[in-house]
Amino acid sequence: MFKENKKVMAENTSSGSSNRIVAETKFKGDIISKTDFRIDGEIEGNFQTSGKLVVGKTGLIKGVVICENADVEGKIEGTLRVSGVLSLKSTSVIEGEVFTEKLSIEPGAIFNVSCTMKDSKPHISNEKLQIADKTTK
Repeated sequence: MFKENKKVMAENTSSGSSNRIVAETKFKGDIISKTDFRIDGEIEGNFQTSGKLVVGKTGLIKGVVICENADVEGKIEGTLRVSGVLSLKSTSVIEGEVFTEKLSIEPGAIFNVSCTMKDSKPHISNEKLQIADKTTK
């Protein structure tokens, strides 16, 4: 009985729900989430989500940020790792390091970073496949 209830609760929390830190809220510490997250307040610490991160105009994150996709209107200071698309709106300010697969920057955005863009999906070249085939025959 209890296992069934816990299982349902876990399914409900990961199905379309999201978290939010509202404006004028300050949080110190690390956050790990499996759902989408919107930040309109301030976070000082590391942040990780397997969902989408939205940083509103009043949002500020100081630390390491890891997410699948990100839409930024506010400010991020530190290291930003986005496995999908990083979208910077005209009001955004990013300072530090950025690692992303795809990048979209609106005119007016401030982007003072060291940026590395890579495909997050590993590719095996045909040459390596041919070598592997020869060694197995």
